[in-house]
Amino acid sequence: MELPLGPCDDSRGWDDDSDSESETDPDAQAEAYVARVLSPPKSELATLRPSQLSTPASSPSASGPRAASKVSAVSEPGLLSLPPELLLEICSYLDARLVLHVLSRVCHALRNLVRDHVTWRLRAQRRKNFDWPAACIELEQHLSRWAEDGRWAEYFCLANGHISSIDSVLLLQGGALCLSGSRDRNVNLWDLRQLGMEPSQVLVKTLGTDRFSTHKGWVWSLAAQDHCVCSGSWDSTVKLWDMAADGQQFGEIKANSAVLCLSYLPDILVTGTYDKKVTIYDPRDRMETQDAPLGWGGPLRGSDFPPPRPIAREAGPALLKSQRLHSSPVLALLADDQHIISGSEDRTLVVVDRRANRVLQRLQLDSYLLCMSHQDMQLWTGDNEGLLHVFTNRDGCFQHVRSFNVGHRSHITGIQYSLGALYTTSTDKTLRVHVPTDPPRTICTRRHDSGFTGVCAEGNLVVAASGGLSLEVWRLQA
Repeated sequence: MELPLGPCDDSRGWDDDSDSESETDPDAQAEAYVARVLSPPKSELATLRPSQLSTPASSPSASGPRAASKVSAVSEPGLLSLPPELLLEICSYLDARLVLHVLSRVCHALRNLVRDHVTWRLRAQRRKNFDWPAACIELEQHLSRWAEDGRWAEYFCLANGHISSIDSVLLLQGGALCLSGSRDRNVNLWDLRQLGMEPSQVLVKTLGTDRFSTHKGWVWSLAAQDHCVCSGSWDSTVKLWDMAADGQQFGEIKANSAVLCLSYLPDILVTGTYDKKVTIYDPRDRMETQDAPLGWGGPLRGSDFPPPRPIAREAGPALLKSQRLHSSPVLALLADDQHIISGSEDRTLVVVDRRANRVLQRLQLDSYLLCMSHQDMQLWTGDNEGLLHVFTNRDGCFQHVRSFNVGHRSHITGIQYSLGALYTTSTDKTLRVHVPTDPPRTICTRRHDSGFTGVCAEGNLVVAASGGLSLEVWRLQA
């Protein structure tokens, strides 16, 4: 359900940071968050809402004749007297599920038209801005790599780098390198080209110059843009690292609250924080001090803020805008050149129009979203009930189109969607490999005794973070 936009969503309703959080113990705050947000559901099985969940559609008959011969001649004028080409054109404006499940029951002529493969091929070809060749190539490659329940995938367990649960994972350089962020407060760099060698050759280093840890709180999020990487922590900082310079730190942001999610683009770095805010920085413009934040469209009242504070280490990206978009912590976030999308524990999804510099949509959901993945006008998300939700960008606005039960029994903690592949991880201790069809088809499942907390796939590598101190790695056929 889309909520009406209120005063706080208007570009003139600037955020007020004067009520910034008092000093808190980051570890205690993080432990309370995990107990509240990631606690197991009351029932072992996620609550299913039949009105929303997808059920597999009946397959069209492969032996049916072509569509052009399926509509019999009708003497009386009417819909069925139209040429098949016009009927197909009319059907293209109707929802696919309505065509398949309702129109096919009207009469034999329409049923035969709907069941023909040609009908659906023609409908698919009309989809704009979709790279069909790339999708076919990726899908065939995905099915080949995970054939026979993934028996040809090489498995590696990297268990010698962290001493606490790993909560974030990120692949770099086409899968050659990997970063992991952990509750032991460290960000580790791994060289996955050395898989199968001695563990000391795979673990390259721990980022940072502090002898004890990378951050002073749990590391909860990672993001990258080219050779630049940022890590967000419960110590309320974002640290920036240059992988082209051996992982040296080149900047730091001091936020007012724990940084739970990040999105990194060439022109903006976006954070979602525990204090319910979405904040935008310009990574191209580094400044020595923290200035008063800006709201969506202009500066806030300077009297509401303390004097600028020096950044502890390096100069950080310039602060552009900050606004409290939610009434609870921001749990998931992503951005592209047009939108910034955030999901919160308050069960809302907020879409910001970057170009218009305003909140575009506020959608009320039945659950809260923990992870997001976006490609080709589609936003795939995972929630706290073990369900997937798909949103489609139609004319600049996101609409919820489908919800799927793919077999997870608890929180979906990680998702990666592409044109031909779909990966999900959950606190139910499974990683599931799917084909992103409607509904998704699960082709492989992997389990871990301590549960999975995130997933990343790039090139021929899939890496999942676990609560058991290890990275689980699958190297697929090239």
